[in-house]
Amino acid sequence: MATHQPNGGSQTDHAANESTDDPYVVKDPEAFARNMAYVIEHLGKAASAWVEPREKGEVVDEGPVGAADIFKTLSKVGEYWMSDPARAMEAQASLFSSYLGIWTQSMQRLSGEEAPPGPHAAPHAATADQRFVDEEWTKNLFFDVLRRMYLSTSQWADGLVERADGLDPHTRSKAAFYIRQLSAAVSPSNFILTNPELYRETVRTNGENLVRGMKMFAEDMAAGKGNLRLRQADYSRFEVGRDMAVTPGKVVAQNAVCQILQYDPSTETVLKRPLVICPPWINKFYILDLNPQKSFIQWAVAQGHTVFVISWVNPDETHAAKDWRDYIHEGVVFALDTVEQSTGESQVNAIGYCVGGTLLATALAYLKAIGDDRIKSATFLTTQVDFTHAGDLKVFVDEDQLETLANSMKAKGYLDGSRMATAFNMLRSGDLVWPYFVNNYLKGKAPMPFDLLYWNADSTRMPMANHLFYLRSCYLENRLATGRMEIGGTRLDLSKIDVPVYNLATKEDHIAPALSVYVGSRYLGPNVTFVLTGSGHISGVVNPPDKEKYQFWTGPKPSADLSFEEWLEASVETRGSWWPHWQAWVGPLSGAQVKPRKPGGRRLNPIEDAPGSYVRVKA
Repeated sequence: MATHQPNGGSQTDHAANESTDDPYVVKDPEAFARNMAYVIEHLGKAASAWVEPREKGEVVDEGPVGAADIFKTLSKVGEYWMSDPARAMEAQASLFSSYLGIWTQSMQRLSGEEAPPGPHAAPHAATADQRFVDEEWTKNLFFDVLRRMYLSTSQWADGLVERADGLDPHTRSKAAFYIRQLSAAVSPSNFILTNPELYRETVRTNGENLVRGMKMFAEDMAAGKGNLRLRQADYSRFEVGRDMAVTPGKVVAQNAVCQILQYDPSTETVLKRPLVICPPWINKFYILDLNPQKSFIQWAVAQGHTVFVISWVNPDETHAAKDWRDYIHEGVVFALDTVEQSTGESQVNAIGYCVGGTLLATALAYLKAIGDDRIKSATFLTTQVDFTHAGDLKVFVDEDQLETLANSMKAKGYLDGSRMATAFNMLRSGDLVWPYFVNNYLKGKAPMPFDLLYWNADSTRMPMANHLFYLRSCYLENRLATGRMEIGGTRLDLSKIDVPVYNLATKEDHIAPALSVYVGSRYLGPNVTFVLTGSGHISGVVNPPDKEKYQFWTGPKPSADLSFEEWLEASVETRGSWWPHWQAWVGPLSGAQVKPRKPGGRRLNPIEDAPGSYVRVKA
């Protein structure tokens, strides 16, 4: 009996199989069968790890995006196209026309004719889709047709959403996002039989790659306690306080919400005005102290700043009722009090990163309203205060999804860190999900050690009251920018902020889009310096000067009369890191040189060494 192969060849007997060099033919059926048994065994372990916590009621299947919402959203797109027979026929004809073109070109190629390249021909190596870089995707007719039909179908599906009239902006945005997720999931590169590289590797190793991969799959399912915790790096190579977050310092104060870290001085004199950093609580602060070569904190200390950092607690059920007022009072205000006790200085420069910046902006307006003016300058890193252009994260926020989220958080009082990690990974599933799925579980290759991805996986939980307030007040209702947010009964007005502001956006940010950050500048008072840096939400911020990477742009003062595109056209590009530019801005705001201060000063007894115990708590 002939066995047909993807390249069009066939083998007629076992002897031919034994002697062939065909990379798509199994050479040792016995070893292959034995390894498939091991694969099934590991899949059984993974299934048990998935089922057991569900039987015990420990896991409720409510992911960051529910299947019901996906169906509901895409049904609205389908209704537009199916409500008119002529329109439906037009959509079908468009798809089948592209298939016919691919088929015609393939037949020409099979007959030896020189076929025109057509759409989705082999891309230039410099711009190639990394899923399809293996030469067999274009040389092998079978895989070439698969690739081109997949890309044509994905493009067609995107077009259905773009051309569907009558959709409100939120529904259209959700539909486009869901189509991208589905397209990424069904890519032929994600399956053994439709990926030439995976097919060859499986044949070459008689399935040993799948044995290794399914073993990791079972381990990751068990590690996620019923949800797949996709490993993106070799986490065993890193430890917080040993390999990262190693800038010398002390925990000088703590409460139920945070620890306050003060770092040891490294210069003969220091700037008079201390620096307080308010990081996001959605991730851990040590992204700013990843290692000595990448540490913004260590660099700031070396510039003469007395640096204090808020290290947020990884919350549990006891923090369920902690809201934004608590995070302001027990976080930002607590940090200001600690600085004053430790150094005797009441005036500080402050930095807020991502949602930590949103909290800092909220605190500035709130403290201004109650007469507390200790923050004398503010630096915002990839921070949104206006959420009109907040990007794909808005996909996860509407009334139905907030109600579902609230119900799922009631039992524990918090959102599991894995849920937030999954949501962020889905924003860039083509980079952060499927490449690791293929590499880990299908190729059977353990990921390499990578400090940034270790940090990315070191997730934090979200306390219920805090998280729901943030999603509703900012993403859903945009209360902060519109002057409708209240903290402790105090109505906030961002326009009352009158301190110097350094507002940094990153050009390729998928979490806080540069347009969103720029638009927010108009709400941060009259003294705003807007800076745009290259790369994305993390790499654009964590960019040490000695790396000589990326660039940044400076330009005119942002205003409602100047669009982001106009600002960019008028801006000046400078190669390298934005850090020295920020230091030139903040230096004159930091006072004279004074004697260096040891952590805690004379009034506070250090509790433990930095980075402290709060940051070490795992979700």
